[in-house]
Amino acid sequence: MRWTVDKIRRSFLDFFRERGHLIAPSAPLIPKDDPTLLFTNAGMVPFKDFFLGVRKAPSSRIADCQKCLRISGKHNDLDAVGRDSYHHTFFEMLGNWSFGDYYKREAIAFHWELVTGVWEIPKDRLWATVYQDDDEAERCWLEEGFLPAQRVLRFGEKDNFWQMGETGPCGPCSEIHIDRGEEASRLWCAHRDRQCGVNVDGCARFIELANLVFIQYDRDAAGRLTPLPMKHVDTGTGLERVAAVLQSLETGKLLGNYEIDLFEEIILGIVGFTGVAGKKKRYGQGGEADVSFRLIADHARAITFLLAEGLVPGNAERAYVLRRLIRRAAVHGRRLGIREPFLEGLCALVIQWMSRMAIGDELYPELYLRRVRILEQAAAEEARFAETLDRGLELLDAELKRLAGTTETRLSGGFAFTLYDTYGFPLDLTQDIAHEHEFQVDVEEFNRLMREQQERGRAARKGAALAPELKLGAKVASRFIGYDRLDAESEVVAVAPVEDAKLVVVTAETPFYPEGGGQVGDRGIIEAESGAVIDVEDTRKADGAIYHIGRLTAGEAGALAKGARARLRIDARRRREAMLNHSATHVLHWALREIVGPQVRQAGSLVAPERLRFDFTSTGPVSQEQLQRIEDEINARLRENGEVTTVEMPFDEAIRAGALAFFADKYGAVVRVVKIGDFSVELCGGTHVRRTGEVGFLKLLAESGVAAGVRRIEALTGARALEAVRRQERLLEEIGEQLGTRGPDAVDRLARLIAREKELNRRMRAMEEKLIAGRQGQAGEEEVREVKGVRVVTRRVEGVEQRALGALADQLKERYRPAVVAVGSDLGERAALVVAVAEQLVGRVSAGEIVRQIAPLIDGAGGGRRDFAQAGGRKTAALGKALGHVRDLVAGLLDGSAKL
Repeated sequence: MRWTVDKIRRSFLDFFRERGHLIAPSAPLIPKDDPTLLFTNAGMVPFKDFFLGVRKAPSSRIADCQKCLRISGKHNDLDAVGRDSYHHTFFEMLGNWSFGDYYKREAIAFHWELVTGVWEIPKDRLWATVYQDDDEAERCWLEEGFLPAQRVLRFGEKDNFWQMGETGPCGPCSEIHIDRGEEASRLWCAHRDRQCGVNVDGCARFIELANLVFIQYDRDAAGRLTPLPMKHVDTGTGLERVAAVLQSLETGKLLGNYEIDLFEEIILGIVGFTGVAGKKKRYGQGGEADVSFRLIADHARAITFLLAEGLVPGNAERAYVLRRLIRRAAVHGRRLGIREPFLEGLCALVIQWMSRMAIGDELYPELYLRRVRILEQAAAEEARFAETLDRGLELLDAELKRLAGTTETRLSGGFAFTLYDTYGFPLDLTQDIAHEHEFQVDVEEFNRLMREQQERGRAARKGAALAPELKLGAKVASRFIGYDRLDAESEVVAVAPVEDAKLVVVTAETPFYPEGGGQVGDRGIIEAESGAVIDVEDTRKADGAIYHIGRLTAGEAGALAKGARARLRIDARRRREAMLNHSATHVLHWALREIVGPQVRQAGSLVAPERLRFDFTSTGPVSQEQLQRIEDEINARLRENGEVTTVEMPFDEAIRAGALAFFADKYGAVVRVVKIGDFSVELCGGTHVRRTGEVGFLKLLAESGVAAGVRRIEALTGARALEAVRRQERLLEEIGEQLGTRGPDAVDRLARLIAREKELNRRMRAMEEKLIAGRQGQAGEEEVREVKGVRVVTRRVEGVEQRALGALADQLKERYRPAVVAVGSDLGERAALVVAVAEQLVGRVSAGEIVRQIAPLIDGAGGGRRDFAQAGGRKTAALGKALGHVRDLVAGLLDGSAKL
């Protein structure tokens, strides 16, 4: 095939390279320093600072192929994916940019040449749109003879005016559309009551090929448009859509996005997995199976790229989005009859296909660099979800069967939300299954619960963000000058109050390091010439400005105004300790990759003066033997007293030189490279020592798991590490004194004491169980009631620990079988409960559900299986009430009125 996806991508970048454009690497899917976005959802996101004037573009002409994800906020295509031929979560956006260089005429001419000259799309099938007042853009189309006047259409602000947000840079746009013919209308158009046409909602016949945005205004809060001093061009062309058009023209068949060569390979892989357990399913037969094929193919790309950026599935924000994608794909795999794990193999196929060009041009180097991690994480998360998937389907089936025996016509939104939130079931899947049973889902209730959850998430983000209400203006910027100096004089450019009686001060230049790259922000003092003094408690960075956050400790706040001169002094000791820990973190990262393996990737860090914390990807814990080797290797490198050097160089050159880059970070065209000795090279903007010997000594404190697939190491350096070792020595001395001996003899003495305690505990449990057995030999201490043909046995005892209580419950269950048994023990300051259900009854009665409902009565909590569950609580006086409630719960479960 002539126009493969790879060739189209290459032809675009080559076209603009030949016309003087710098080819920029794709920015991460996870934006850096932009709390307004969960993911990069458009090609312009990485260039936002250039439009705002916060940063200077490395070239006035740039082109790129940007990976994007539309799955949250205003741009959320998730629920439409799979339902049609063109929606995606993950997609690639081809873009070219002019920052104060060429403008409308050149931008239009470039794209016309590309579309008709390079891609050879027939001119008679093309249309153009312009903004209703944009005479200049219309003239560009007509005067160059590109299109006749009847195919250059004017539209209003809804369709042909672009803006970054409610305020800020904006401007009219001109779009190129293609007529895909009547067959496209018949197959795909969502509208049925209107004629097809350009910019008609739901029309799949006339589709947009390229959007050329002319950024020429700045919109203020009142809606007024002010011309910008420099005019910019921002264009976007969806790669998958262009591929569908070009491959349709080449083959003579009308293809949707999911029929292009890229997706054809992925869908063939899915077809193969459907044949593992039985007869293969085929794509293209129509119906719900095709929806599942498209959804899985789309999600496989999104999953692969998110894992490549170091994201780990979890329950918060971005991590939850990844988890949801994996779960949706797994559920639709089940709907295709795939019973075995398949996402690892599918992600491998995505890596293989999308790395073909990447290997040569380094377009997506993270895919092949992180292949092992991607596959391990995908497999692990799918396996975890498999444990809840069948349970979720079981619960949904049980609820639908219950509803079938009632007059209800709707599945509650609360139940659907529980499936979504606890078991990962997307709403559309719950709706599909409910519809098959002729039930509707209460979407309004579901959406209400979803909004409440989102509000809680937004509130959490707002609390973590820095003064979101602060308005310093788009032109405020700072320059960090603190790599080689600890104090400086500068001009105040902005001052604003924030919460908790604090002030934010921004100066033109500052030695204060703003929080970033894991390193905490500097603290110190700002002294104005007027006598005002600010005790700086933290330093942050946002939108190009470095914020000094602190309290006024002398003088008047009004004296610290814009234009004032001030002296800035950082806390030198605190900075010094942070530098030790930051350099040590780089050495730790190197040692982990050397000893645990090159698949280790940084997943987060904290570089504080007091300690360092390093999170990294790993499928399991680091062994004690490995931790010892890591600590030894780090300290050996520190003793070498190797030189720590920094240099700035182009991003691509740094990567080729072997620098480690973290693709969750946002890098400019020029990056700062930190080299330690002859072994560690990383991209880093933090502060470091000059030689490794300055760190002195590193002591590992702990290694633990913090999330699925993510481990954490905590450590100390320098004097703090030495003090930690001394504390440990003092503790060992105290233990020896308590044991009456020291050194190796203390270890032997302690081992004998522990062995003796275990033996005494064993004897005590044996005596307790004999006592229980003796008590139970005589019936009558327990209360036995029959509820709807089932024996419910309850008993209260005193002083019996949880383990023996379980043995008593089992004995009673055997004595009165089949029975539901609940026993409670008063242990003085606490209460214990055990519920056991006979095997014949577990299909109707759940011990776990009974315990979850009676545990709050004793001010406690618990859980367990359907046949056995236990709980503990603090309210011993309520044991009788809790045991008495069991009979009512069993009755409810037997007649279906209680929750299963």
